[in-house]
Amino acid sequence: MTSLQVWTYVIVGFTFLIYIGVAVWSRAGSTKEFYVAGGGVHPVLNGMATAADWMSAASFLSMAGLISFMGFDGSQYLLGWTGGYVLLALLLAPYLRKFGKFTVPDFIGDRYYSQTARVVAVICALFVSFTYVVGQMKGVGVAFSRFLDVSFGQGVIIGVCIVFFYAVLGGMKGITYTQVVQFCVLIFAFTVPAIFISLQMVNHPIPQIGMGGELADGTSLLDKINQVSIDLGFNQYTSGNKPRIDLFCVTAALMLGTAGLPHVIVRFFTVPKVKDARISAGWALLFIAILYTTAPAVAVFARTNLIETVDNQPYDQVPPWFKSWETTGLLGFEDKNGDGLIQYYNDQNATFVNEVATPRGWKGNELKIDRDIIVMANPEIANLPDWVIALVVAGGLAAALSTAAGLLLVISTSISHDLLKKWLRPNISEKNELRSARIAIAAAVIIAGYAGYRPPDYVAAIVAFAFGLAASSFFPAIILGIFDKRMNMQGAVTGMIVGLVSTAAYIIYFKFGGGVGHPERYLWDISPEGIGTIGMLLNLTVALVVSRLTPPPPVSVQDLVENIRIPKGSGTATAH
Repeated sequence: MTSLQVWTYVIVGFTFLIYIGVAVWSRAGSTKEFYVAGGGVHPVLNGMATAADWMSAASFLSMAGLISFMGFDGSQYLLGWTGGYVLLALLLAPYLRKFGKFTVPDFIGDRYYSQTARVVAVICALFVSFTYVVGQMKGVGVAFSRFLDVSFGQGVIIGVCIVFFYAVLGGMKGITYTQVVQFCVLIFAFTVPAIFISLQMVNHPIPQIGMGGELADGTSLLDKINQVSIDLGFNQYTSGNKPRIDLFCVTAALMLGTAGLPHVIVRFFTVPKVKDARISAGWALLFIAILYTTAPAVAVFARTNLIETVDNQPYDQVPPWFKSWETTGLLGFEDKNGDGLIQYYNDQNATFVNEVATPRGWKGNELKIDRDIIVMANPEIANLPDWVIALVVAGGLAAALSTAAGLLLVISTSISHDLLKKWLRPNISEKNELRSARIAIAAAVIIAGYAGYRPPDYVAAIVAFAFGLAASSFFPAIILGIFDKRMNMQGAVTGMIVGLVSTAAYIIYFKFGGGVGHPERYLWDISPEGIGTIGMLLNLTVALVVSRLTPPPPVSVQDLVENIRIPKGSGTATAH
């Protein structure tokens, strides 16, 4: 067993023992503890748990990988997710917390005084949460497959077993305190390697500043990565290439989808008061900012190191990390021209191929890289100590497992609380409701594990689909439910159905149907990752039009909306 494997077993094993210990210590004994941790979590701890819930495998593993390959265009993920959290914290969370319900379908069912609205919201929640959790399972498989020397599929199975244990046992109470620990692990694991590499490359301890620093030869790091990208036929790293409309739509879909994510919204029900919901949102934003401001630096460091390490190098002299990742199937080399050298370049750039590649006898790009491995492989590429590499593994697993647990809880509560308790079996006992929730989690984690084994795209792309679905279904219903007293059941339900169906159909067509590989067929150049913005506008328009053509909601519901928006004790100002 290598030194790296020993460190990995020690650090990952130690963190998992802590997670399981915390889950056992804080296991749920009632439905309120299972759904909202008893409503007594301290705002700072809830901020940490929210940050861990929010910073999934997409944030930890995939976002920096996407930015490292996409350059400027990758900023859509950074801007969309960060802006979305601000939108959620300011516009939605306090009002939903004041409403006092366990789940988003609970809010929609009561606000729109309809079991139909509740069922549609449950379907939306299941659709969004399941899509999202598939991405987490892929992240778990990536981490385990490399560092436990198992196949990708075996890595997914191991992750399924672990999530199954502490999510089924602890419910929201166990998950909350486990996520506090997981936040500490993932943020430490993400920033420590970044600091090491920043010192190594530009001699600056702060990665965010080091990204714009100078290398030992006096060359700007960003200037170098720009030039290297151009030399290999890629676009300049710091300039955009995507159509502006698509960049805008993807950013907006991620932002609006954030505000409709059920597993994040439910976190604000775990604190004692509405004021605490606002405070915990602020703390969470601070904790999230640590990772999100570090990710672009990690992307630049990783991209530069990767190209310098492997491009035009003899395959029989590649470093050990290259061969190790090859065994996972997530990194591959095909010697197309038989010269024994690794030629890595953009063979989709016709001009570059004609002017550079063909004259040199290159037959096509020979390096296949799964973008989701960049963060995990980065410390190895930079020759960091084994304990740092093992720490990154633990962090990636913490990010994936913490979000997976939150999502699985949403799936289980949607089934046990919103479908069974609120609709099919209103007289179900608390004990049976709790049992149903745990059975639902068990079924969901097995199905999600299978889907994660055969994912349709990169982790961040899969997650982007979930955000698009949330934006097109939940966001208008929630925002109008809070700020438009005239919005009624007919408008909300019709809007959610139109938004969800149109967005899902577009994604399915271009990712699984006849549109695969045909970006020229995109509507107005908008990719599947960004179509949620159009779905949201359709939802909003349909909801407003239908609500104005049908009877207004009951006076009691309009009074409820007024009470949600106006602080308790406020009244009309009087002159003296």
